[in-house]
Amino acid sequence: MKIGLTYDLKDDIEAQGEDFPEDALEEYDSLAVIRGISSALRSLGHTVIRLGGGRKFLSNITAKHVDLVFNISEGRGNLRSREAQVPAVLEMLGIPYSGSDPLTLAITLNKPLAKQIVRDAGLATPTWQLVESPAHLKKLKNADIPLPAFVKPAFEGSSKGIRLTSKAETYATARSIALDLLNRYKQPALIEQYIEGDEVTVGIVGNSPPAIIGIMRMLPRGNFKDFIYSLEVKRDYLNLVDYECPARLPGPVMKRIEASALKAYRVMGCRDFSRVDFRVDSDGIPYFLEVNPLPGLNPVSGDLTIMSGKTGYTYNGLIAAIIKAAAARYGL
Repeated sequence: MKIGLTYDLKDDIEAQGEDFPEDALEEYDSLAVIRGISSALRSLGHTVIRLGGGRKFLSNITAKHVDLVFNISEGRGNLRSREAQVPAVLEMLGIPYSGSDPLTLAITLNKPLAKQIVRDAGLATPTWQLVESPAHLKKLKNADIPLPAFVKPAFEGSSKGIRLTSKAETYATARSIALDLLNRYKQPALIEQYIEGDEVTVGIVGNSPPAIIGIMRMLPRGNFKDFIYSLEVKRDYLNLVDYECPARLPGPVMKRIEASALKAYRVMGCRDFSRVDFRVDSDGIPYFLEVNPLPGLNPVSGDLTIMSGKTGYTYNGLIAAIIKAAAARYGL
């Protein structure tokens, strides 16, 4: 097949010269990722056509014929629906593509809405308070803030705005962190109940039925008072964290995690591949944090690729499984 590859490169965003927070480009990809995916697709016998993102994508997709698009585009701006931008265009043009549809991508990036949906479906998720503006924060009562709290941007991915200092033990600290995020990220902040326990992520591939390819636990190296799988940790993961996959947790706990992940995947309407994140408390209850329907596919450092490598998938095998699931939906 002729497979188009959609993506957003860090270098392309930097060229715009906008006033970004320090980690604003974290979710965008490097050429190493594009080369890795392209190489995997070619090894499977496909022709790869790089379509890029933004206006370049719009020009390319209307000028070049492709049979299917492999989409990893995160979209442009800080809009809560930005991940839906490329799939929406592809649907309008009637072009098949891998991954979730615009509705799922928009909902999952909106963390409070995603939490509400999975909670209504019966999954455990930390209690939360959405803060929409500095004025709203001032009016907020202390009783509405769960303590200890974890404070993060409401519409971001790739741990943007999530630091080792994101946990708050007091109302004053929670308010201070929230105000800083409101000002820096120009979007609402989520004040969420902090769950003591293990950080776990679940990789899922396929549709009929979807299959779990790994349950991975992040284990801190060194002395962390409270381990947070934060931006600092991800940037220095070789020194700060060990990845345990499969997670060495009791059998009943693993079954709860598996059932919760698959339910979240289905409820949110995910397709082809996703990653679901949890915190697991001392009672073995997995608390849903978020679904990532566009998990990073860096051949070396992506969480999904790390766990797949630990469970028997090659990188090429992972890309092949995603393409197979997408092609099957379209009868290709």
